[in-house]
Amino acid sequence: MSFLTSPDFWIALSQIILINIVLSGDNAVVIAMASRSLPPAQQKKAILFGSMGAIVLRVVLTFFAVYLLTLPYLKLVGAALLFWIGIGLLKGDDGEENMEGHSSLAAAIKTIVVADLVMSLDNVVGVAAAAKGNVPLLVFGLVISIPLIIFGSTLILKLMDRFPIIVTLGAALLGWVAGEMAMSDPSIAGWAASQHALHTVVPALGAVSVVVIGKWLTSRQQPEPANQPAA
Repeated sequence: MSFLTSPDFWIALSQIILINIVLSGDNAVVIAMASRSLPPAQQKKAILFGSMGAIVLRVVLTFFAVYLLTLPYLKLVGAALLFWIGIGLLKGDDGEENMEGHSSLAAAIKTIVVADLVMSLDNVVGVAAAAKGNVPLLVFGLVISIPLIIFGSTLILKLMDRFPIIVTLGAALLGWVAGEMAMSDPSIAGWAASQHALHTVVPALGAVSVVVIGKWLTSRQQPEPANQPAA
C-alpha cells in the first residue's frame, strides 16, 4: 500500500477520474435512455447494476485496448452495433409493455452493458495511458468513476421526464458517436486521413439517420385508428 503515499499515484488517479468525467457523458445518456421505461424502483437497479457491469467490462477491456483498437473492421462492427442500439432506444425496444418486470430490467441492463462496452473502445485508451501499467491505479480510478456515472445517469433520467426532446437528442448522440467510430477504423485509416470533410459529414449522417429511422419505426408500431362508421 506504499503506492498510496506517492504523489505520482494521486496525480495519475486525478487524471483517470477527469478522463472518466469527460468521456462518460454519452455513457450516462445511454444508461438513462435504456432505463427510462422501467418503474422507478427498477430504474435504480438498472442504473446501479448496468453501471457496475459496464465498469467491470471496461476494466477488462482496458488491458487489451491497445491491441483491440489496431484490429481492422472492429470499429466498423462496433459502429453498426451502436447505430442499431440508438435506434432501438429511440423506439423503446428496452421497455415493451408486454414484457414482465424482470425481463425489462434484464433487457435494460444488457443494453447498458453492451452500449457502454462499444462506446468505451476509445475511452479506455486514455485511461490506460494515464494508468501507465499500474493495475491498482487503473482499477481504483475506474471504481471511483461508478458513482459519477450513476449520478449523471440519474440526473439525465429526471431531465428526460421533463423534457422528452432529450431522448431524441440522446439517440442522435449515439448516431454521431457511431459515425466517428466508423471513420477511425484502421481498415480505412489511410483513406479517411485525406477525407477531412467526411469526419464531420459521416457522424452528422449517423445522428440524423438514427433519429429518422427510429421515428419511422416508432410510427409503424403505433396502432392505426379504427375506421369510423359511415353516417
